[in-house]
Amino acid sequence: MQIRDAQVVRLIEQISHHYQINIASRYVRPALLQMALEKQEWDLIEVLTEKLEQYRYQGFDLDYLYKQIVAVAQFVSVCRRDLAPNLRTRAASTTPPGSERVMWDMTISNFAANLKVFADMVNELYVLLVNLDKRGAKGHRPIYLQVPGLENIGRLLVGG
Repeated sequence: MQIRDAQVVRLIEQISHHYQINIASRYVRPALLQMALEKQEWDLIEVLTEKLEQYRYQGFDLDYLYKQIVAVAQFVSVCRRDLAPNLRTRAASTTPPGSERVMWDMTISNFAANLKVFADMVNELYVLLVNLDKRGAKGHRPIYLQVPGLENIGRLLVGG
């Protein structure tokens, strides 16, 4: 099922922008790359957050979007558990000198809050896709019920 919904595209744009500016910023990226995630998960995250133009006009494959959401949820969970509590220590080696240090400090200090905003946007995307999926199923089993990992999305994104 190809998704061309304007609301989905807009939300993916927001997710992408927020990820690039607040999550994978140049101050945090070195610490992110040390996280224990599989290459396949990183690839799925990259496509969702950095390769929007590829899909904007041809549409997004619903099954693939769900897999990207599972990868992002795993990422959020690992960040919340392993990275956010000690990010300042892990990122200390990249502390810039002078006035740029203020930006570094703000980025590091706000990482947990920005991660929550990111997780909330991804959860909003998931809910939107499930609603579209249910409407498009028309008597068939919706795709979201067939994708492994989606059953834990709420727990991974919300952290509960």
